[in-house]
Parts: sequence; C-alpha cells; structure tokens
Amino acid sequence: MTMAQHQKYQHLVGLAKSLQPVTTAISYPCDEGSLTGAIDAAKLGLITPILVGPKAKIDATAAQFQLDISRYECVEAPHSHAAAAKAVELVRDGRAEALMKGSLHTDELMAEVVKKDTGLRTARRISHCFVLDVPEHPEALIISDAAVNIAPTLEEKVDIVQNAIDLAHALRFEEARVAILSAMETINPKVVSTIEAAALCKMADRGQITGGILDGPLALDNAISLEAAKIKHIVSPVAGRANVLIVPDLEAGNMLAKSLTFLAQADVAGLVLGAKVPIILTSRADSVMARLASCAVAALVAAARRQTVSKVIA
Repeated sequence: MTMAQHQKYQHLVGLAKSLQPVTTAISYPCDEGSLTGAIDAAKLGLITPILVGPKAKIDATAAQFQLDISRYECVEAPHSHAAAAKAVELVRDGRAEALMKGSLHTDELMAEVVKKDTGLRTARRISHCFVLDVPEHPEALIISDAAVNIAPTLEEKVDIVQNAIDLAHALRFEEARVAILSAMETINPKVVSTIEAAALCKMADRGQITGGILDGPLALDNAISLEAAKIKHIVSPVAGRANVLIVPDLEAGNMLAKSLTFLAQADVAGLVLGAKVPIILTSRADSVMARLASCAVAALVAAARRQTVSKVIA
C-alpha cells in the first residue's frame, strides 16, 4: 500500500503534531503492539504516555523489542485489572487527558470506565467511532457505533449522533454531513431503523441534535455515491457526500467497517467518546499508521475539549 493511500491519516497526524502532546494513561502496555504504538506516538509528539501496569513486565517487553522507555513515567499496577482501575484514576485525578487500551481485554478497561462512582461517565451516552481512511475515497469516514452499543434505542442514537458530529468538528471537517443508514432510503413502518432515521433528522431540525446536517434513512450506496443518489432522485446536502455514517446497530457497523478494511484496504482508527476523556481502543491487528491515527484523533478531541472548557470559563 502506498503512502498516498494514507493521506487522510497523514493529514490528521499533521494537525495533531501542531498541538501540545496529550498526556495519556496507557493501561497495561505489556505486548509489542501496545507498547510500540505508545512510544511511536510519543516520538511524533502526539501523546505523553504514562505507562500503567507491572513495571517488571513493561520493562521486559521494552527490552525484548529494544524500546527505550526511560523518559516515560511508569505507574505500578500488579495486573491488568488493577492497571485499568489505576489508569482511570489518573484521569479522574486530572493527571491524564486521554486513556489508551494496552494488551488487556476491552471489556476489562471499559468496566472501569463505566463504573458509577469511580468511572468516567458523563451525562452523554458512551459510544465508539471508527475513523476510516479508505483508498480512492476523497474524505475520511466516521462510522458509529460499531463497537460499544449493541442495539441502541432512539434516545441512545441521539447521543451516538451527537458524539460523532462533535468528533467531526474536532477533526476539523468543514461540515459534518451525517447519513442515518438503513437498508433503504424510504420510510417503511416494518423497518424500525427507517422510522428512527426520520425521527433523528426531525430532532436535528428542532435543535435536539446540533452541529451537523442530517439525512436519512439512506442506504449505503446513496449515502456515499453521488451517482447512486442521482439515480434514486435523492436531492440533499448529505446524499452522495456523507462523511459521517450512523449505522442501525453494532452488527451492521462492525460488518461495514470490516468490509472496508478487508475488501477496500481501508485503515481503521478508533475512539470511544462520551466519557470525560477520549479513549483509544487499539487492536492487535491495527497497522502502525492506524495506531498513530487513533492517537492523533484523541489529541485533536482533547484539544477541542480544552477550547470548550476555556470558553465556558471565559
């Protein structure tokens, strides 16, 4: 794959490098991928890592793969569960502005994030966004939710959409053009996702969802292909030009993201939103560029939050 095919990610990394590094608690970075990803991102100035886990094991991993971690803080935690709890605690104490998954299970980390008294919940529903760099497609694509909410209700989809729109703004998209996906572009009472798509669009009209241009229901083809939209006689600012795709459920989103990854050679970065800080969920299958892009996305989200807090204080 040529570097030109990573140009959307290169753009995001470039934007993030112009910002101050985001202090990031890395929970249990005890394998090559998670530790190397954190160090690579730190070398580019995207993050300042705090390595959380059993120091002896982290040191052994660094030695095995010839990684110099001497300049980075390491916070002792005896095992993966304790590392997840300690990393979340660092965020709650204001010592970290982002959280990053190491070589522990996603469920283990998220269980600490969503705890009622000690976690990182906000009034907003927690959701996941994939940011895809699809070769031959002109823009980065945001897909949500394909990793956290299994079968979201209409109420939950409001937050899923708002989280995705906020992400688009943090990534400095010129505008967030949001397609609410279904299997068809017409409203069918027998297909619940079409009714919910229409409701979400009307909610945006009424100011219950802000910052984006919504249209739906839309099928995938007429959401991203101007030609397909023209054939179906769909005229809207979103049809054929969507850069945010909201899927009806986790299964549809997971299949869409993996189809683009394995059939269209897309790179996939990922982030959990709706918590007090951005949460980077990396996978062992992620490429180096995808790991760096995930850190860049988190840095841009953290910067956007700083600006929001500054405006509120002012």
